[in-house]
Amino acid sequence: MSETFVFRHRVATEEDIPAIVDLMKASIAENMKAFLSAEEIAAAQESMGLDRSLINDGTYFVIETDVDGATVMAACGGWGKRRTLYGGDQTAGRDDSLADPAIHAARIRAMYTHPGWTRRGIGSLLLDLGEGAAREAGFKTIELGSTVPGYPLYLARGYEPYHTEEQVASNGQVKTVIHMRKTL
Repeated sequence: MSETFVFRHRVATEEDIPAIVDLMKASIAENMKAFLSAEEIAAAQESMGLDRSLINDGTYFVIETDVDGATVMAACGGWGKRRTLYGGDQTAGRDDSLADPAIHAARIRAMYTHPGWTRRGIGSLLLDLGEGAAREAGFKTIELGSTVPGYPLYLARGYEPYHTEEQVASNGQVKTVIHMRKTL
């Protein structure tokens, strides 16, 4: 794709869920290959996926562009005002209580770029959108749970690691989540 594309964003809706799920699956399957083995990717998937609370809260974005007259979803991601750091609807141990901006951090959540649209600044666009919205909501800090593949982007964007969480997945592989934060 040597053409120049214009990317636009909007808040995700319930109607977007099937396309978001498809995009997430493609992103996980392809974008992690340079960093993780197939078994490690399967392990990571246990704590990844759709989080409907982000859509219901209006804090989840889709990034779109037009290709040959059709609208294409290139990426999705957002921020959370709930205390859950990462994971999909199925992830155990979630804390969906609302965060208090005076004492808690906002969360960057569920960022996925379709494999055909990587390396175009879309991850940075999603971070800008989430950080800006969290700042407007009164948050002073923002945190995220990074996968190994996501770590270089977040580090380059000023996030600092403060804890590494390792869990053994059902397939026996270790899944790693790097907790990172940034002052807004």
